Amino acid sequence: MGTQLQQLGLAPGAGGELWNVEHPDRVQSVHRAYLAAGATLLTTNTFGGTSYVLEGHGAATRVDELNQAGARLARAVAGDRAWVLGDIGPFGGMLEPFGDALPDEVSAAFHHQARALLAGGADAILIETMSDSAEAELAVEASKSAGAEFVIATFTFQRTKAGYRTMMGTTVAEALVTVIAAGADAVGANCGTELSLDDYVMLTAELVLAANGLPVIVQPNAGSPRLAGDRICYDESALEFAAVVPRLLAAGARIIGGCCGCTPEHIAAMTSHFHR
Repeated sequence: MGTQLQQLGLAPGAGGELWNVEHPDRVQSVHRAYLAAGATLLTTNTFGGTSYVLEGHGAATRVDELNQAGARLARAVAGDRAWVLGDIGPFGGMLEPFGDALPDEVSAAFHHQARALLAGGADAILIETMSDSAEAELAVEASKSAGAEFVIATFTFQRTKAGYRTMMGTTVAEALVTVIAAGADAVGANCGTELSLDDYVMLTAELVLAANGLPVIVQPNAGSPRLAGDRICYDESALEFAAVVPRLLAAGARIIGGCCGCTPEHIAAMTSHFHR
């Protein structure tokens, strides 16, 4: 979503969630493009929809308005052809003792956002790009308490000499056991700026082993980002991205999508490959 909105004029670092009200037509055009490409899960434009993140854009008091609008826009496009995932990203800070954010306050912020997304028509909650398992745990519990019947929790991992780890040094097994205990219904990984598609195949196998039978979702980037002038580019082509789908399925993934740099063309190629 972020990559696509930037193509439509959103400045890097700007509050894309504001476009749910200011430019709803542009947000819906992205949803329509992905639906036409064959996506059966549409992700709301609410990644930075907590009061913590919105505060940086002068919109901390607009959590209900912006998240409900984001869910309604996706819901109107999805109709009965796709499910809507209410998107919740990191709150943008660090929990105590690493930072000064209080767990109870962060939990309340996640609960507020999840409640607004569900009120707007989201079918499920997607908690993504998490590095801190304690933060992910708070988000899952808050989403469940807000009334979400299905919650997906995904982490972003990097390859280290010791194996795949989050930025906080958490292993795949450690990350998943935390969110599963908190009530997650599906688990997995998204993003990972330095992970190749081969890495994602190996990571998927680890995720499946640690998932305790829950469905595993993987959403790789379209390669590693690079700067081209003032633009961020991703070099993995749609055909290259699609070619890895059978390997991800063989490794045990049950939901496959795309993260940064993945265009509707990537999803279309992946979908056609999937249905061969």
